[in-house]
Amino acid sequence: MGLLSNIVADFRLTQSDLPRIHRQLFYDGEDRRRNLERFGILMFFATLIAAYGVIGDSTATVIGAMLIAPLMTPVLAIAVAVVTGDMHRATFSLLVVVGGVLGAILLAFCIGISFRSGIIGIDTNSQILSRVSPRLVDLGAALGAGAIGAFASSREDIADTLPGAAIAIALVPPLSVVGLLLSQGAWAEAWGAMMLFLTNFFAILLAGSLVFVLLGLSAASVGNLSGHARRRAFEWIALGTLLVALPLAATSFHAVTGARNRDRATTVVNEWLESSNFELVSVSVGADDISVAIKGEGVPPPVAQLIDIIRAQTQEELSVSLEILPVQRRQVDLPAIDQQDQ
Repeated sequence: MGLLSNIVADFRLTQSDLPRIHRQLFYDGEDRRRNLERFGILMFFATLIAAYGVIGDSTATVIGAMLIAPLMTPVLAIAVAVVTGDMHRATFSLLVVVGGVLGAILLAFCIGISFRSGIIGIDTNSQILSRVSPRLVDLGAALGAGAIGAFASSREDIADTLPGAAIAIALVPPLSVVGLLLSQGAWAEAWGAMMLFLTNFFAILLAGSLVFVLLGLSAASVGNLSGHARRRAFEWIALGTLLVALPLAATSFHAVTGARNRDRATTVVNEWLESSNFELVSVSVGADDISVAIKGEGVPPPVAQLIDIIRAQTQEELSVSLEILPVQRRQVDLPAIDQQDQ
C-alpha cells in the first residue's frame, strides 16, 4: 500500500464518528435554536471586530475576528450533507450560510455609513487592497485550507487545528470589506471582495467534500443516500469553483503581465537615464502607453531616444508620457545664538 492509502486507512471514518460530526456541524435536533443563536451572536461580533479592524488597518484585529467567526462550520456542514446525500440538511446549512453572509454585509454597511468623511482609505488601506483583487493563488490557498478544515473537523484528536484553518481561509473579513465598500459607493472593489469570499466558499465545499469522500464518510453513513441529488450537488460545486476560477485566472494573468511590462519599462528607462543626472521616480504601463516620472536638474536625454529604445524592446507602437520633477534645494540659515541667552 502507498503512503496515501495508509493515511486513508489510518483515518477512515466509521459509523461511530457520525454522531460527533453531526453534533459538531449541523444545527438541528433539540439544540437547534440555541446553536443558531450562538451562530448569530458570533457572526455579529466577528463582523463588528473585522469591520473596525479593516477601518483601522489592523491585521491583528482582523485575525481576532477570523478566530471567532463561525461561518466555516455551516459551510463544512454542506460538504458533509452533500457527501452523505442528505439534501435536507445541505439546504438548511446553505440557508444558514446565506443568512450569515447577508447579515455580515448589512452590519458592515451600517458601520461604514458613519465613516463617509473619507476615513476609510480605499486606495491606501492594506486590509482592503489585499481583498479586492483575488488571484488564482488565493484559490490554491483556499483549497488547502478547506481540505485541512474538513480533515480537522472529522478528527476529534486534531480539532484544535480548526482555528488555523479559519485564519487561512478567512470568510468574514471579505464580507466586512464588501459592506464597507458598498457604504462608500465603491461597487467594483466590493465585487472584488465578494469574489474572494466566493473563492473561499467554493474551495471549502470542493476540497472538504473530496476529503470527506476520501475518508469514507459515504460508506460510514447509514442513511438513505440520494445518489442523483449528490451527483447534482457535486456538479454545482464544481461549476461554481470553475466560474470563480475563470476571473481569478484573468486577474492573475493581468497582474503577471503588468508586473513584467513594468519591470521591462523600468529597465529601459534606467538605460535611457544612465548617462544623465536624472533618476527614475516611477513608471506606469498602460495598454498602449507608458507614463514616466523622473527628477533631476538640467536637460534630460532626448525623449526620441527613449521611444526608440522602447520600440526596439517591445516591438510595439506605444506613446510615452514624460513628467520631469524639479529638484528643490534650500539653504536654511539658523539665527545666531544670543550670548545673553547662554
